[in-house]
Amino acid sequence: MTSDGPVYRAPREWTRLHAVSPLLGGWAVLGIVLAYVIHQRLPDWVAGDEGGWDFFDQFPLLGLIIAAALGFAATLAISVWQWRRTEFRIGDDAVYLRHGIVTQQQRQARLDRLQAVDVVQPLLARLFGFAALSVQVAGGEGSSVELKFLRLGDAEALRNEILYLAAGLRSGEAPPAPAGGEDDAGGAGASSLRDLAADRARAFERPEDVLTGRERVRTAVAAAEEREVYRVPFGRLVLSTLFSGPAVFVVLAPLTGILATVFLKIDVLGGVLAAIGTSLFAIIGALGALLGFFWTRINGGFGFTAALSADGLRLRHGLMETRRQTVPPGRVQAIRLHQPLLWRGQDWWRITLNVAGYGATDEAVSVLHPVATREEALTAVWLVLPDLGEPDPYGTLGYALHGTGAEGGFLASPERARRLDPFQWRFRGVRATERALLIRRGRWSRELMIVPHERTQSLGLTQGPLRRSLRLANVEVHSTAGPVTPVAAHLDLDDAIALLDAQAARAGEGRRRQTPEQWMTAVGLAPAAPAGPSASSAPSAPEGDPHG
Repeated sequence: MTSDGPVYRAPREWTRLHAVSPLLGGWAVLGIVLAYVIHQRLPDWVAGDEGGWDFFDQFPLLGLIIAAALGFAATLAISVWQWRRTEFRIGDDAVYLRHGIVTQQQRQARLDRLQAVDVVQPLLARLFGFAALSVQVAGGEGSSVELKFLRLGDAEALRNEILYLAAGLRSGEAPPAPAGGEDDAGGAGASSLRDLAADRARAFERPEDVLTGRERVRTAVAAAEEREVYRVPFGRLVLSTLFSGPAVFVVLAPLTGILATVFLKIDVLGGVLAAIGTSLFAIIGALGALLGFFWTRINGGFGFTAALSADGLRLRHGLMETRRQTVPPGRVQAIRLHQPLLWRGQDWWRITLNVAGYGATDEAVSVLHPVATREEALTAVWLVLPDLGEPDPYGTLGYALHGTGAEGGFLASPERARRLDPFQWRFRGVRATERALLIRRGRWSRELMIVPHERTQSLGLTQGPLRRSLRLANVEVHSTAGPVTPVAAHLDLDDAIALLDAQAARAGEGRRRQTPEQWMTAVGLAPAAPAGPSASSAPSAPEGDPHG
């Protein structure tokens, strides 16, 4: 379907953000003013204190409106000034941003270090057809570039061209043919990408309509075709949230209070009322954090969809704030599969990632699957690590998820580790495949961490006094900041030293073998391949899981 609307293009000259940006970003001050007034006045209102004469006592609503208006006007003035001093453009090698009110600064996000590109639409921006573009690159804290706000079509066009250039292609260029056979191009994972990238090199030759939410926009650089791999049902998302630890706390806390009052004669209600009377904001903060957990899980997992494209892994999710993430191949630093105790009956798993650029506090955007069945979990691992380096990768992952001891070739903790870790020592294990290191742990709440060898940042061996007395040690695999912290704990000291040396060698070999940053050029996706499959078809996972 072709639209008659404008064709959106990424700007090559210095360009300002959209003029509506100061308005979209200025509304947060209203919440700040409201929070300040509540913090100052709520204790007196709760206590019924009418003492003190000030403007807010006489005209509370009018005073609040005036304070909010003054705050918004001041914020808007600063935002407009900042908007006039902010410009961006794209080049063949980087996205450039210059900004600053007093001191002008220029930053660049190198496309050969690209980690992820996100198109984010907060509720207000989504209502009026705007979006923010976040370009995450490797390089430490503050290395990313965020553009707030652009028209949705401009954001899509900029994202498409960034991903195209980051793959190592240029305008009018075709990627080279593979130097060898299919194995040289990266195996089955690269083959799937090759199918999807059949006409990727011709992206500059024609506009393409892109369906984004409610509207269809035309971008000068075509987006890569994609295959949807999985979609999270809303019912499963809600049920998994209700089976989480905070939900259990909400149910058990009142029951525990009643039992303590009836059988132990403890005045639980009096204690709660005393706590509310003396520390109202502590209670409000705790309730806010508890409700925030549920809201974050529902909002972040709503409509969660994963798809595979030549540009990389595409994730879409969000209720109030929608986010469309694109993570190019090979950018995932570590994977974590976690199964809480109450999820074991359904065999559900939550999968998170370490992606350089997102940071340690961005777990909400580091989710690969909010609640996966085991089949979906194995497929999700395949999406980010197509080649595990095993003849039976799904069998190996089956032992990693549900095995104990030395099952599946894992190196387990020795029996003397029982003295330090009586409940889960038997469930700890580590195994290295040709392409990645697998670390499992957890008896009731299970966990599996996967680190590609070439993504190992550094290694460490640690011993406390108790572990030293038992000749045990931990091997720490240092990754980029994120929700995954890989540690193989309570290993025999000799095994830990051998693992440390072997993993250092594997990491070095992996870095020598890894493809260049411009991944499409490296794998040699051929432009003359037949047209890719439709977006509705999804890759199927290999069979052979012994725990299926």
